[in-house]
Amino acid sequence: MPRKAEKPGRRRVAVIGAGPGGLASAMLLARAGVDVTVFERLDRVGGRSGTHVGGGFRFDIGPTFFLYPRVLADIFRACGRRLEDEVELIRLDPQYHLLFEGGGELRATGDMQRLAAEVARLSPADAQALPRFMAENRAKLAAFRPVLQAAFNGLRDYASADLLRSLKLLRPFRSVDRDLARHFGDERVRLAFSFQSKYLGMSPFRCPSLFTILAFMEYEYGVWHPRGGCGAVMEAMARVARELGAGLRLGEPVQEILFEGRRAVGVRSASGTRRFDALVINADFAQAMTRLVPDALRRRWSDRRIARKKFSCSTFMLYLGIEGQLDGLAHHTIYLSREYRRNVAEIEAARAPPEEPSFYVQNACVTDSSLAPPGHSTLYVLVPVGHNRPAGIDWAAEQARYRRLTLDRLQRIGLADIEKRIRYEKVLTPHGWEHDMAIHRGATFNLAHNLGQMLHLRPRNRFEDLDGVYLVGGGTHPGSGLPVIFESARITARLLAEDLKLDPAWDAASAMTEPHYEPMIAEAL
Repeated sequence: MPRKAEKPGRRRVAVIGAGPGGLASAMLLARAGVDVTVFERLDRVGGRSGTHVGGGFRFDIGPTFFLYPRVLADIFRACGRRLEDEVELIRLDPQYHLLFEGGGELRATGDMQRLAAEVARLSPADAQALPRFMAENRAKLAAFRPVLQAAFNGLRDYASADLLRSLKLLRPFRSVDRDLARHFGDERVRLAFSFQSKYLGMSPFRCPSLFTILAFMEYEYGVWHPRGGCGAVMEAMARVARELGAGLRLGEPVQEILFEGRRAVGVRSASGTRRFDALVINADFAQAMTRLVPDALRRRWSDRRIARKKFSCSTFMLYLGIEGQLDGLAHHTIYLSREYRRNVAEIEAARAPPEEPSFYVQNACVTDSSLAPPGHSTLYVLVPVGHNRPAGIDWAAEQARYRRLTLDRLQRIGLADIEKRIRYEKVLTPHGWEHDMAIHRGATFNLAHNLGQMLHLRPRNRFEDLDGVYLVGGGTHPGSGLPVIFESARITARLLAEDLKLDPAWDAASAMTEPHYEPMIAEAL
């Protein structure tokens, strides 16, 4: 790859990792006039939000739900672009199909009348509570949004007026499930409004009650499919970053971060050593720290302390290219085991994968035929399992058996003959997440989001252990999930611009300068 010409006189920033947070940061910093170079170890952008291509099929590697697009729309606007000009977003209705092994189903929709009717089929009393749940979480999100948009650098930030106003709505010591029990008595209904905690890799029985906003956001703002998959969004972001002047060096991992004392001053890669004024680390936090930064330089986030932290679950993945159409299967199907609570315990113990697991299937070609050759379909199958830990699961020995179990389990959603129709297959286990995708312990959703690992207790966007180092992505504040990662990019870009004494050319209508600005979806998309 030809080397990007260096521009004298401009502040120079390296971004390590071309995941969603790294790409959003590169866009914003390039727009602010920074000479940005992005280093990505893979030959494609997106990281775990990228695209796997094989046999003529295209699969999202990780996220398949695109939620709350207004944050990314705002970043594009800040850069003088319109998201809708770069990516086609299709709002799904139904959003997904929930099937309960213990009996019952629910077709989720943002149409409140239809949703109430669906809930009533499970529990008429719970359907009556739906408006109260929506109103309460609308207020909760409005109260907490300014907190998600702010950097948390220490305890004094807890005294902010925004956080103090939000506390009465957050009930921080309740779990998602316990908080939902105030509205919904039927356990299946609670699962329908709490399985979203798996987006964070957590159990609804442990996940803090703040995250009831995840289900609310789906119903209020929609579940979207980007044409071409979520990886197409990453490709659009990379395209805009390049057009704004950023350089992307794909297939070029950073081998070493260079330090003078505690200050990061550059990086070494296969193409040589280069100096920078600052670094933005978008690579998996724990993996990057333990591999690229000497332990002696890290006080709060030493190897020993990282080893004691809680990490999310992992996933067992099947990416299947299928002959024929699957028109009777929803775009998103979530199958919830009657042994859901036992599943959770098995996942947390990580000594053996669940034997009667819940699972998720994406049949994207029912909406977007561009992802497969004519007359074919893609199936993305995800089973939550434990992350890697010492004396844990030997996935080399377990993979074939668990593949068989997973394919058999698909019969529960009507896919009885699917194996003979497979024309392409890729399997990704927690071992693959760790060693192929460079994710610490294969914890697909990064550091867990418990109360001891949120806000200032999470690694900070202006990284507290080193000078000249900034973090972006699911491992820093505010946390995991695409909208939240995009929010972390806005925080990081703003901090870095302040520290470099830049006057960014971000669009004045953007939430970069007006935190409460919220365009209507009808206008933005």
